[in-house]
Amino acid sequence: MSEKHELKTMENVRNYKADTERIFHSATHEEIMQGLTSDVYFVRTRELLTRAGKENTSVVAEIFCSKAGVLAGVDEVFNLLKNKEISLWAIPEGEDVQAKEVIMRIRGPYDQFGMYETVMLGMLASATGWATAARACSKAADEKPVFCFGARHLHPAVAPVMERSSVIGGAQGCSCILGAKLLNNEPIGTVPHAAILIIGDTLETALLYDEVMPADSPRIILVDTFKDEAEETMRVANALKERLDGVRLDTPGERGGVTPGLVREVRGRLDLAGFNHVRIFVSGGITAERIPELAEAGASAFGVGSYISGARPIDMTMDLKEIGGQPIAKRGRIPGITENNRLVRYI
Repeated sequence: MSEKHELKTMENVRNYKADTERIFHSATHEEIMQGLTSDVYFVRTRELLTRAGKENTSVVAEIFCSKAGVLAGVDEVFNLLKNKEISLWAIPEGEDVQAKEVIMRIRGPYDQFGMYETVMLGMLASATGWATAARACSKAADEKPVFCFGARHLHPAVAPVMERSSVIGGAQGCSCILGAKLLNNEPIGTVPHAAILIIGDTLETALLYDEVMPADSPRIILVDTFKDEAEETMRVANALKERLDGVRLDTPGERGGVTPGLVREVRGRLDLAGFNHVRIFVSGGITAERIPELAEAGASAFGVGSYISGARPIDMTMDLKEIGGQPIAKRGRIPGITENNRLVRYI
C-alpha cells in the first residue's frame, strides 16, 4: 500500500507492516495522513459505510471541550483537512473557551474526515492543555515574561507542538528550536550547567560567553553551579558590569530550590552595588502557584518546564449533529447545530 493512500479496509490494516528497523517510534506526517494513528474502529466504520453505500453521507460534526481553557491545535486540524471536500469553522487559537463550548464545526461527506476523529481530538486536546497551563503562568507573572523550557520532558516528536502551544497560551518564548521557528520566533536560552562544569568556573564561562556570543544575545548567566548564588552573582556583575543583562537561579531541590528568600537576597545585593539593571531569571520546578511570591521577592522572568509540558490534556469530544440535513444526536445530546457566533470560517 502506498504511503499516500489512506486506510480504507481492515484488509489494509492487516496488510500494513511497520518497519521494525525504523529509527524512531513516532508517527511521520505521512503516517498520520494515512490514518495509521487513528483508532481502528474508524476503519471498520469506513468499510461498513462503503458496503452500505453511505460513505459520502452529508453530515455536520461539532467538537466541544470538556472544560475551560485556551484553545490551541486548530492550525494542525486545518492543515489535516484543508485538501478535503469539507467546510470548517473554528474558534481561533489563543482564545479562551468555556466548558462544553463548541470550538469547531465540520460539514461535508463523512468519509472525507470521519477517519481522522482520533487525530483531530488528540491535536486539540494536547495543545489546548499546554496552552492553558502557559496562560496560567503568564497570568500569575502579571506583566513579567514567562518562557517555556519543557521540551526535555516530552518525546522530541511532540516537543515542538508543546512549545508552540505554550507561546499561543501566553509564554514570551521557548527554548526548543523548532517550536520557536514554527512561530517565526528565535529560541530562548543561554547555556546549561554542563558548560560551566566543563569550563570549570562560572566567571570564566561568563567572560567567554561575552566574548564569543553575538552582541544581540542577552548576557544571562547561571550562578548556582559551584558557589553561593549571591557570591557568584556579584563576581559576574563586577566583571561584566553594564553588559550583564541578568543572572539565572536554578538551584536544585537538594539545596532547597529557588526560594523567595534567595531571590530577595540576590536582588538586594545587586541593588546595593548599583546593578539595578540586572534581572533575576528563575527556573527549576516553577509553577503558576509559586510565581507570585517569587515575583514579589524580585524575580524578573520565569523559566517553566514540567508545569507546562506535564499539563493534562483538555478532553475534546466530536458529535454528529446533522445527517442528510436533518438534526440528530445520540441520547443525552441535543440534536441539531449548536449556534456559536465565535466560530470563524477556515475552509
